[in-house]
Amino acid sequence: MRTLKRLGAALIILLHAAPALAEPFDDAMAAFFRGDYQYAVEKLRSLAESGSAAAQYNLGRMYYIGEGVAEDHAEAVKWYRMAAEQGDARGCTSPTQSRRHV
Repeated sequence: MRTLKRLGAALIILLHAAPALAEPFDDAMAAFFRGDYQYAVEKLRSLAESGSAAAQYNLGRMYYIGEGVAEDHAEAVKWYRMAAEQGDARGCTSPTQSRRHV
């Protein structure tokens, strides 16, 4: 019974935290789409370093293409791998296909 209560409490915390995490990511992606790459990189890097797989993938994409940062395929692969290790299937995608993914 205690375990069930703890799981329920954890679920409630996660459900309340998800929108808080989504807002900075959405803000970063909005910046990316309006061409404010520097701001997008700053926000994505912060989220990526905090463990966001989606931010890790998108930061890798920016490094691969050279948007907002110097083109650096090794750095891109680093971020792609981090995303893949967390289950983001896009992180397993060939970097040459990254122009097609957002």
